[in-house]
Amino acid sequence: MNLIIRNLLHVIRRFKLATSLNILGLSVAFAAFMVIMMQLDYNFGFDRFHKNSDKIFRYEIRGIFGMDNAYKPIIARPFSELIFKSSPHIVASTIILPMGGEIFFRVENSGNYFKEGAINVTPEFTEVFSFDFVEGYENALSIPDNVIIPLSLSQKLFGNESAVGQQLTFIVGEIRQAQIGAVYRDFPRNSIINNYIYSAIPEDENRQNWGAWDYVAYVRLDNAANVPTVIESFKQTFESIFGQSFDLDDPAFNIRLTALPDIHFATDVFFDNAPKASKQTLMILLAIAIAIVVIAGINFTNFSTALMPMRARKINTQRVLGAQQRTVRLVLVFEAIAFCLLSYLLALGFVWLFGNSPLASLTDADLLLSAQRQIVVGTALVALLVGLLAGLYPARKMTSFVPALALKGNFGLSPKGKKLRNVLIGIQYIASFTLIIGTSFMFLQNHFMQNAPLGYDQDKIITVGIRQQQIQEQRDVLANKLKTHSTIADVTFGEILLGGFDFVTTWGGQPYKDGEISFQVAPVDYNFLSVLGIEVVEGRDFRREDTSVLRGALIFNETARREFDLELNTRVADREIIGFIPDIKLTSLRLAIAPMAFYVRGTENWGRQPNVVYVRVVQGANLREARKHIQSTLAEFDPNFPFEIRFYDQILQELYEKERALSSLILLFSLIAIFISIVGVFGLVVFDSECRRKEIGIRKVLGASTFGIIVMFNKAYSKILLICFVAAVPLAWYAVSRWLENFAYRTPMYWWVYLLAFLAVSAITVLTVTIQNWRVANDNPVKSIKTE
Repeated sequence: MNLIIRNLLHVIRRFKLATSLNILGLSVAFAAFMVIMMQLDYNFGFDRFHKNSDKIFRYEIRGIFGMDNAYKPIIARPFSELIFKSSPHIVASTIILPMGGEIFFRVENSGNYFKEGAINVTPEFTEVFSFDFVEGYENALSIPDNVIIPLSLSQKLFGNESAVGQQLTFIVGEIRQAQIGAVYRDFPRNSIINNYIYSAIPEDENRQNWGAWDYVAYVRLDNAANVPTVIESFKQTFESIFGQSFDLDDPAFNIRLTALPDIHFATDVFFDNAPKASKQTLMILLAIAIAIVVIAGINFTNFSTALMPMRARKINTQRVLGAQQRTVRLVLVFEAIAFCLLSYLLALGFVWLFGNSPLASLTDADLLLSAQRQIVVGTALVALLVGLLAGLYPARKMTSFVPALALKGNFGLSPKGKKLRNVLIGIQYIASFTLIIGTSFMFLQNHFMQNAPLGYDQDKIITVGIRQQQIQEQRDVLANKLKTHSTIADVTFGEILLGGFDFVTTWGGQPYKDGEISFQVAPVDYNFLSVLGIEVVEGRDFRREDTSVLRGALIFNETARREFDLELNTRVADREIIGFIPDIKLTSLRLAIAPMAFYVRGTENWGRQPNVVYVRVVQGANLREARKHIQSTLAEFDPNFPFEIRFYDQILQELYEKERALSSLILLFSLIAIFISIVGVFGLVVFDSECRRKEIGIRKVLGASTFGIIVMFNKAYSKILLICFVAAVPLAWYAVSRWLENFAYRTPMYWWVYLLAFLAVSAITVLTVTIQNWRVANDNPVKSIKTE
């Protein structure tokens, strides 16, 4: 033990720079590894906290709404009840009306508004999923006008007082009263079942309506292995009731059950609002985590071997004085392990700092070390392994020389040793090239999504969500008051936020000519297209009189016209086609442009009201003044309501927040991996120049110039760079192309990104090689020859 401590202190005192870089690289690597593993654990642990997570399934159907190649989780209520009764293996079942989201409400006798997520479910919802109630009744949703709320909201609204029995007033179109019936403990963040206000779907709502495909159905089975039996039972029930075959292999109509933990990764599902993660992106993160640790281990080995010429004499002196070779090797291995454990302890501090910095927003995981004990302990074992593996080669190499020769300084580099170090540095170069290319394309894709033209004047539009019935019914009054300000050019209304979501309402099975068509639909006010600057390329724009027609009017995009062979002045379900517009982005850029139509409702409007105000500002207007005027105008209608006034750049930023955060996280850790790789290059250059100090001295004595020596070393590294770049390009291209498959619209695979990656790594390498060898080449050559 004394020998280990003496050697450790000697290394730290004598080789301060090398030791500092070594410990810094290892500690940063271990910290990055822990943070990445926490994020991966968050995603792969989605919904696994439910007691029966492996037995809970969501029904998904293919063949409705004309999207034959995609499954949808939406289902009609009578269809769901047919499913639930079809098999005795279904022990609990529920449906959700996913068209919820954030709503505004206030507590009884309070004028303050609150905004929280809310959703409607059937009372059996709490039997399918694992709720931990802290007060109230477990069957609270079966009591009329009752809601259940999370504990965090209860504490926010009522502090330590009981929430059960308290009255809430909801502002969703018409005002609705509800009573809190129970409070449940908050779910973890990695769940598709959110900490919402849950209320019951009315018992008679769409119970016999086979056309309202608006619900999501979940079941809990007695055993996950019974999924095929459950599907077969439904098939038989379907055939016995409807007298026709239900072919599960028919691509035009099919049904499947997706396990609850798999929903988070399901990418082939339309109309799915569950939080998603790409397994490909997560695998990239895992690869980076492994690469960081491997590169750090390689660096550690390189640093240790770089110090061999300077440490070999001291180590072999110990052997001459009686220390056994095995003992010395064990001391060197334990020394390496000690360095790794010290770096691990520093890494814990770095993780704490990361978790308490703004960078923590890039991750979804809980970064508290106390909440991630398995990962903390696992990383400690990784540190031990890295120390063991990275210490074995230097320990064996430094004790393999004949002590007498080592004391004289007569030892050198074997060809095998050179090849090994070239392979190690090659791995680092390949990793650096791949990471630089990959992160560059991720940045370009995010920039592309946030700046791609959407087909309308989003830069001149301000949006405001409105939910109050009194405002919705006074649209003309609101529009006229808004337009009194010089910054406001025009105002219009719509039922959806254009470009703000992945999925919108789709009308399926709409009769047209001799068949049926399906398309996305956006109900809007008659002046919507002109306010947003959307050109009608054929036909005419909407007019006010279209709102007086029984079933209104439709304007389709070019994709719909081409796919369905639509014609002007024909009718879809008794709604007239009055025009066509170019393709615009109705949804996010994650999805391809689909057939869609803007729709002005006629007198048969089913009581629907617009939810979004679109305000167009004049060119060059002061946006702050415009926003202030909009806020003051809305306050005249409801002074206490917290209206959300947003510009389109904010909407797009929120829409792609997940991709932006994850890409930033990958960028951060890629830069760390690249930094550690460059440190490794420095270690190898130090090793090479120190071991060839005698050769450099002889060359100087024989008349070689410093410039010539620097060029000689740079040529050697340039060959390694070229070979590694050629190997990294196809690897990076494959990884990037697979990742871009997650997006319908992608940034081009620019060739100059590869060139910049090569130039960046080459510049850093040349700079490192030049500085280190310039120092050695300018030493006194006589001294270099004598010390060798």
